[in-house]
Amino acid sequence: MKNIKFIISALLLLAAGAVSFACSRVVFLGDDGTVLAGRTLDWRTPIPTNIYVYPAGVAKQSMPSGPRLQWVSKYGSVLAVGYDGGVTEGMNEKGLEMAGLFCKTAKYDTASENSNDNVVSLSMFVSYFLDNFATVDEVEEWLNANHFTISGKTFDGGTVSLLHWALTDSTGTTLLMEYVDGKLNLYKGRDLQVLTNDPAYPQMKAINSYWEGVGGVNMLPGGVKSADRFVRADFFIHHVPTNVDYYTALGSLSSIMGTVSVPYGYEIEGEPNVSSTQWRSIADITGGKYYFRFADSLGEFWIDLGRLSLKPGSPILKLDTSKHIDLVGCANGHLKKTPGFTPMW
Repeated sequence: MKNIKFIISALLLLAAGAVSFACSRVVFLGDDGTVLAGRTLDWRTPIPTNIYVYPAGVAKQSMPSGPRLQWVSKYGSVLAVGYDGGVTEGMNEKGLEMAGLFCKTAKYDTASENSNDNVVSLSMFVSYFLDNFATVDEVEEWLNANHFTISGKTFDGGTVSLLHWALTDSTGTTLLMEYVDGKLNLYKGRDLQVLTNDPAYPQMKAINSYWEGVGGVNMLPGGVKSADRFVRADFFIHHVPTNVDYYTALGSLSSIMGTVSVPYGYEIEGEPNVSSTQWRSIADITGGKYYFRFADSLGEFWIDLGRLSLKPGSPILKLDTSKHIDLVGCANGHLKKTPGFTPMW
Protein backbone atom coordinates (compact mmCIF):
# COMPACT_ATOMS: atom_id res chain seq x y z
CA MET A 1 0.00 0.00 0.00
CA LYS A 2 2.86 2.40 0.79
CA ASN A 3 4.37 1.75 -2.65
CA ILE A 4 1.02 2.42 -4.33
CA LYS A 5 0.62 5.70 -2.45
CA PHE A 6 4.20 6.65 -3.36
CA ILE A 7 3.58 5.98 -7.05
CA ILE A 8 0.29 7.91 -6.99
CA SER A 9 1.92 10.91 -5.30
CA ALA A 10 4.72 10.85 -7.87
CA LEU A 11 2.21 10.75 -10.71
CA LEU A 12 0.37 13.70 -9.18
CA LEU A 13 3.63 15.65 -9.22
CA LEU A 14 3.92 14.92 -12.91
CA ALA A 15 0.34 15.93 -13.60
CA ALA A 16 0.86 19.18 -11.72
CA GLY A 17 3.71 20.11 -14.02
CA ALA A 18 6.39 19.75 -11.36
CA VAL A 19 9.21 19.94 -13.88
CA SER A 20 12.06 22.33 -14.43
CA PHE A 21 14.36 23.27 -17.27
CA ALA A 22 14.66 20.37 -19.64
CA CYS A 23 17.85 18.31 -19.90
CA SER A 24 18.28 14.59 -20.45
CA ARG A 25 21.21 12.20 -19.96
CA VAL A 26 21.41 8.59 -21.14
CA VAL A 27 24.24 6.02 -20.81
CA PHE A 28 24.82 3.25 -23.37
CA LEU A 29 26.58 0.11 -22.09
CA GLY A 30 27.95 -2.09 -24.85
CA ASP A 31 28.65 -5.81 -24.46
CA ASP A 32 32.24 -5.15 -25.60
CA GLY A 33 32.82 -2.65 -22.78
CA THR A 34 31.97 0.50 -24.75
CA VAL A 35 30.50 3.19 -22.51
CA LEU A 36 28.86 6.29 -24.03
CA ALA A 37 27.04 9.09 -22.20
CA GLY A 38 24.62 11.25 -24.19
CA ARG A 39 23.15 14.53 -23.02
CA THR A 40 20.79 17.26 -24.22
CA LEU A 41 20.93 20.87 -23.05
CA ASP A 42 17.50 22.51 -23.30
CA TRP A 43 16.83 26.17 -22.64
CA ARG A 44 14.45 28.95 -23.63
CA THR A 45 17.26 30.90 -25.36
CA PRO A 46 20.58 29.81 -26.88
CA ILE A 47 23.28 29.31 -24.25
CA PRO A 48 26.70 30.37 -25.56
CA THR A 49 28.83 27.26 -24.97
CA ASN A 50 32.53 27.00 -25.77
CA ILE A 51 34.71 23.90 -25.49
CA TYR A 52 37.87 24.00 -23.35
CA VAL A 53 40.64 21.46 -22.93
CA TYR A 54 42.60 21.73 -19.67
CA PRO A 55 45.81 19.77 -19.10
CA ALA A 56 46.91 18.27 -15.80
CA GLY A 57 48.97 20.43 -13.47
CA VAL A 58 46.75 23.54 -13.41
CA ALA A 59 46.21 25.23 -10.03
CA LYS A 60 42.56 25.98 -9.31
CA GLN A 61 40.24 26.98 -6.48
CA SER A 62 36.54 26.63 -5.74
CA MET A 63 36.00 30.26 -4.66
CA PRO A 64 38.07 33.45 -4.97
CA SER A 65 38.51 33.82 -1.19
CA GLY A 66 37.43 32.51 2.19
CA PRO A 67 37.14 28.83 3.13
CA ARG A 68 37.47 26.97 -0.15
CA LEU A 69 39.00 24.00 -1.91
CA GLN A 70 42.35 24.53 -3.60
CA TRP A 71 43.97 21.93 -5.84
CA VAL A 72 46.29 21.20 -8.74
CA SER A 73 44.59 19.08 -11.39
CA LYS A 74 45.74 15.45 -11.60
CA TYR A 75 44.04 14.82 -14.93
CA GLY A 76 43.39 16.68 -18.13
CA SER A 77 39.82 17.11 -19.34
CA VAL A 78 37.52 18.46 -22.03
CA LEU A 79 34.82 20.82 -20.74
CA ALA A 80 31.64 22.41 -22.08
CA VAL A 81 31.59 25.90 -20.55
CA GLY A 82 28.42 28.00 -20.61
CA TYR A 83 28.65 31.78 -20.93
CA ASP A 84 32.44 31.32 -20.65
CA GLY A 85 31.88 31.27 -16.91
CA GLY A 86 30.73 27.85 -15.67
CA VAL A 87 31.28 24.18 -16.51
CA THR A 88 28.12 22.42 -17.66
CA GLU A 89 29.71 19.02 -18.23
CA GLY A 90 33.00 17.38 -19.15
CA MET A 91 35.14 14.25 -19.33
CA ASN A 92 38.67 13.63 -18.12
CA GLU A 93 41.46 11.57 -19.65
CA LYS A 94 40.72 8.63 -17.31
CA GLY A 95 37.19 8.32 -18.64
CA LEU A 96 35.28 9.95 -15.80
CA GLU A 97 32.37 11.94 -17.24
CA MET A 98 30.19 14.35 -15.27
CA ALA A 99 27.16 16.46 -16.17
CA GLY A 100 24.95 18.86 -14.23
CA LEU A 101 21.22 18.89 -15.04
CA PHE A 102 18.57 21.25 -13.75
CA CYS A 103 16.51 20.09 -10.79
CA LYS A 104 14.05 22.69 -9.54
CA THR A 105 13.52 20.88 -6.23
CA ALA A 106 17.22 20.98 -5.27
CA LYS A 107 18.02 22.66 -1.95
CA TYR A 108 21.76 22.87 -1.37
CA ASP A 109 23.77 22.78 1.81
CA THR A 110 24.85 26.42 1.99
CA ALA A 111 27.36 28.07 4.31
CA SER A 112 26.06 29.87 7.36
CA GLU A 113 27.49 33.19 8.52
CA ASN A 114 31.03 32.87 9.93
CA SER A 115 31.14 29.22 8.86
CA ASN A 116 34.50 27.53 8.32
CA ASP A 117 33.05 25.05 5.82
CA ASN A 118 34.71 24.98 2.42
CA VAL A 119 32.53 26.63 -0.21
CA VAL A 120 32.39 25.34 -3.79
CA SER A 121 31.09 27.56 -6.58
CA LEU A 122 28.79 25.81 -9.03
CA SER A 123 30.94 27.22 -11.82
CA MET A 124 33.86 25.03 -10.63
CA PHE A 125 31.90 22.09 -9.21
CA VAL A 126 32.32 19.75 -12.20
CA SER A 127 35.96 20.71 -12.66
CA TYR A 128 36.84 19.72 -9.10
CA PHE A 129 35.72 16.14 -9.58
CA LEU A 130 37.12 15.70 -13.08
CA ASP A 131 40.46 17.16 -12.01
CA ASN A 132 40.90 14.93 -8.99
CA PHE A 133 39.22 11.56 -9.54
CA ALA A 134 39.37 8.69 -12.05
CA THR A 135 36.37 6.61 -10.95
CA VAL A 136 32.97 7.03 -9.33
CA ASP A 137 34.16 4.90 -6.39
CA GLU A 138 36.83 7.51 -5.66
CA VAL A 139 34.23 10.29 -5.89
CA GLU A 140 31.86 8.46 -3.57
CA GLU A 141 34.59 7.84 -1.02
CA TRP A 142 35.57 11.51 -1.04
CA LEU A 143 31.96 12.70 -0.73
CA ASN A 144 31.36 10.43 2.26
CA ALA A 145 34.50 11.70 4.01
CA ASN A 146 34.32 15.46 3.28
CA HIS A 147 31.83 18.20 3.99
CA PHE A 148 31.45 21.29 1.81
CA THR A 149 28.80 23.86 0.98
CA ILE A 150 27.66 25.25 -2.36
CA SER A 151 27.48 28.74 -3.77
CA GLY A 152 25.94 29.62 -7.11
CA LYS A 153 25.20 32.85 -8.94
CA THR A 154 21.98 33.44 -10.80
CA PHE A 155 22.23 33.81 -14.58
CA ASP A 156 20.21 34.57 -17.72
CA GLY A 157 18.04 37.24 -16.14
CA GLY A 158 18.04 35.94 -12.57
CA THR A 159 17.55 32.20 -13.02
CA VAL A 160 18.69 30.26 -9.95
CA SER A 161 21.19 27.49 -10.68
CA LEU A 162 19.48 24.44 -9.19
CA LEU A 163 21.18 21.23 -10.27
CA HIS A 164 21.73 17.56 -9.69
CA TRP A 165 24.66 15.66 -11.17
CA ALA A 166 25.55 12.35 -12.77
CA LEU A 167 29.03 10.84 -13.08
CA THR A 168 29.90 7.75 -15.12
CA ASP A 169 33.30 6.05 -15.40
CA SER A 170 34.87 3.56 -17.80
CA THR A 171 33.29 0.60 -15.95
CA GLY A 172 29.84 1.93 -16.85
CA THR A 173 29.01 2.64 -13.21
CA THR A 174 27.05 5.84 -12.59
CA LEU A 175 26.89 7.95 -9.42
CA LEU A 176 23.99 10.37 -8.99
CA MET A 177 24.33 13.36 -6.64
CA GLU A 178 21.09 14.97 -5.53
CA TYR A 179 20.41 17.56 -2.83
CA VAL A 180 17.12 17.31 -0.94
CA ASP A 181 16.49 19.79 1.90
CA GLY A 182 20.20 20.48 2.25
CA LYS A 183 21.21 16.81 2.39
CA LEU A 184 23.29 15.21 -0.35
CA ASN A 185 21.83 11.87 -1.46
CA LEU A 186 23.96 9.45 -3.48
CA TYR A 187 22.80 6.64 -5.77
CA LYS A 188 25.27 4.33 -7.51
CA GLY A 189 25.10 1.45 -9.99
CA ARG A 190 25.37 0.34 -13.61
CA ASP A 191 21.59 0.42 -13.83
CA LEU A 192 21.37 4.20 -13.33
CA GLN A 193 21.49 4.92 -17.04
CA VAL A 194 18.95 7.74 -17.29
CA LEU A 195 18.63 11.13 -15.61
CA THR A 196 16.41 14.05 -16.56
CA ASN A 197 15.15 16.74 -14.16
CA ASP A 198 12.76 16.76 -11.20
CA PRO A 199 11.08 15.19 -9.29
CA ALA A 200 13.79 13.66 -7.13
CA TYR A 201 15.24 10.37 -8.36
CA PRO A 202 13.25 7.99 -6.08
CA GLN A 203 9.99 9.61 -7.20
CA MET A 204 11.10 9.49 -10.82
CA LYS A 205 11.80 5.77 -10.48
CA ALA A 206 8.28 5.32 -9.11
CA ILE A 207 6.82 7.06 -12.16
CA ASN A 208 8.96 4.90 -14.43
CA SER A 209 7.81 1.75 -12.62
CA TYR A 210 4.21 2.63 -13.45
CA TRP A 211 5.05 2.91 -17.16
CA GLU A 212 7.01 -0.33 -17.07
CA GLY A 213 3.73 -1.94 -16.03
CA VAL A 214 1.97 -0.35 -19.00
CA GLY A 215 4.65 -1.68 -21.34
CA GLY A 216 6.57 0.60 -23.67
CA VAL A 217 5.79 -1.50 -26.75
CA ASN A 218 2.14 -0.61 -26.23
CA MET A 219 2.44 3.04 -25.24
CA LEU A 220 5.01 5.60 -24.10
CA PRO A 221 4.42 9.18 -22.87
CA GLY A 222 5.14 11.47 -25.80
CA GLY A 223 5.43 14.85 -24.07
CA VAL A 224 8.55 16.92 -23.42
CA LYS A 225 8.27 17.18 -19.64
CA SER A 226 10.94 15.64 -17.47
CA ALA A 227 9.17 12.42 -16.49
CA ASP A 228 7.99 11.80 -20.07
CA ARG A 229 11.55 12.05 -21.35
CA PHE A 230 12.86 9.82 -18.56
CA VAL A 231 10.36 7.07 -19.37
CA ARG A 232 11.08 7.15 -23.11
CA ALA A 233 14.84 7.17 -22.61
CA ASP A 234 14.73 4.34 -20.08
CA PHE A 235 12.61 2.17 -22.34
CA PHE A 236 14.71 2.65 -25.45
CA ILE A 237 18.13 2.31 -23.80
CA HIS A 238 17.00 -1.08 -22.50
CA HIS A 239 15.56 -2.18 -25.86
CA VAL A 240 18.35 -1.40 -28.34
CA PRO A 241 21.00 -4.05 -29.15
CA THR A 242 24.16 -3.81 -27.09
CA ASN A 243 26.21 -6.47 -28.93
CA VAL A 244 27.01 -4.03 -31.73
CA ASP A 245 30.03 -2.28 -33.25
CA TYR A 246 31.15 1.20 -32.18
CA TYR A 247 29.36 3.19 -34.88
CA THR A 248 26.11 1.31 -34.39
CA ALA A 249 26.37 2.08 -30.67
CA LEU A 250 26.88 5.77 -31.46
CA GLY A 251 23.91 5.69 -33.82
CA SER A 252 21.67 4.00 -31.26
CA LEU A 253 22.47 6.51 -28.53
CA SER A 254 22.25 9.46 -30.89
CA SER A 255 18.79 8.28 -31.97
CA ILE A 256 17.66 7.95 -28.36
CA MET A 257 18.89 11.46 -27.61
CA GLY A 258 16.75 12.59 -30.54
CA THR A 259 13.65 11.01 -29.00
CA VAL A 260 14.15 13.02 -25.80
CA SER A 261 15.08 16.28 -27.52
CA VAL A 262 12.63 19.16 -27.65
CA PRO A 263 12.12 20.46 -31.23
CA TYR A 264 14.04 23.65 -31.93
CA GLY A 265 11.77 26.65 -31.49
CA TYR A 266 9.02 24.70 -29.71
CA GLU A 267 7.50 26.19 -26.58
CA ILE A 268 4.42 25.67 -24.45
CA GLU A 269 2.40 28.77 -23.66
CA GLY A 270 2.49 29.42 -19.93
CA GLU A 271 5.36 26.97 -19.38
CA PRO A 272 8.54 28.81 -20.37
CA ASN A 273 10.66 26.28 -18.49
CA VAL A 274 9.89 23.57 -21.06
CA SER A 275 12.36 24.69 -23.69
CA SER A 276 14.04 23.79 -26.96
CA THR A 277 17.09 21.54 -27.15
CA GLN A 278 19.99 23.91 -27.83
CA TRP A 279 22.71 21.26 -28.17
CA ARG A 280 23.45 17.57 -27.72
CA SER A 281 26.64 15.79 -26.76
CA ILE A 282 27.93 12.24 -26.54
CA ALA A 283 30.97 11.47 -24.39
CA ASP A 284 32.84 8.37 -25.55
CA ILE A 285 34.01 7.44 -22.07
CA THR A 286 36.06 4.41 -23.10
CA GLY A 287 37.45 5.95 -26.30
CA GLY A 288 38.27 9.49 -25.19
CA LYS A 289 36.22 11.36 -27.77
CA TYR A 290 33.69 14.09 -27.02
CA TYR A 291 31.01 14.63 -29.70
CA PHE A 292 28.99 17.83 -29.83
CA ARG A 293 26.22 19.22 -32.03
CA PHE A 294 24.27 22.47 -31.87
CA ALA A 295 20.62 22.31 -32.94
CA ASP A 296 21.18 24.88 -35.70
CA SER A 297 24.45 23.38 -36.95
CA LEU A 298 24.98 21.63 -40.28
CA GLY A 299 26.84 18.78 -38.62
CA GLU A 300 28.58 17.31 -35.60
CA PHE A 301 32.12 17.94 -34.40
CA TRP A 302 34.26 16.22 -31.82
CA ILE A 303 37.36 16.57 -29.66
CA ASP A 304 39.76 13.61 -29.55
CA LEU A 305 41.57 13.70 -26.21
CA GLY A 306 43.86 10.86 -27.29
CA ARG A 307 45.47 13.13 -29.89
CA LEU A 308 46.13 16.03 -27.52
CA SER A 309 48.86 16.61 -24.95
CA LEU A 310 47.35 16.75 -21.47
CA LYS A 311 50.64 16.60 -19.54
CA PRO A 312 51.49 19.31 -16.98
CA GLY A 313 52.86 22.34 -18.76
CA SER A 314 50.72 21.84 -21.87
CA PRO A 315 48.61 24.87 -22.86
CA ILE A 316 44.95 25.36 -22.03
CA LEU A 317 42.97 25.24 -25.28
CA LYS A 318 39.66 26.73 -26.35
CA LEU A 319 37.25 26.05 -29.20
CA ASP A 320 35.26 29.22 -29.88
CA THR A 321 31.90 27.97 -31.15
CA SER A 322 30.42 31.39 -31.96
CA LYS A 323 30.66 30.46 -35.66
CA HIS A 324 29.66 26.83 -35.31
CA ILE A 325 27.31 26.41 -38.27
CA ASP A 326 29.93 24.80 -40.53
CA LEU A 327 31.98 23.11 -37.79
CA VAL A 328 32.07 19.40 -38.70
CA GLY A 329 34.44 16.51 -37.92
CA CYS A 330 37.43 16.36 -35.60
CA ALA A 331 37.87 19.88 -34.22
CA ASN A 332 41.28 19.45 -32.56
CA GLY A 333 42.80 21.69 -35.22
CA HIS A 334 40.43 24.53 -34.29
CA LEU A 335 41.56 24.65 -30.66
CA LYS A 336 43.49 27.79 -29.73
CA LYS A 337 45.68 28.59 -26.74
CA THR A 338 43.85 30.53 -24.03
CA PRO A 339 44.36 31.69 -20.42
CA GLY A 340 41.22 29.71 -19.51
CA PHE A 341 37.70 30.81 -18.64
CA THR A 342 36.84 33.20 -15.81
CA PRO A 343 34.46 31.52 -13.32
CA MET A 344 31.18 33.21 -12.43
CA TRP A 345 31.77 32.89 -8.70
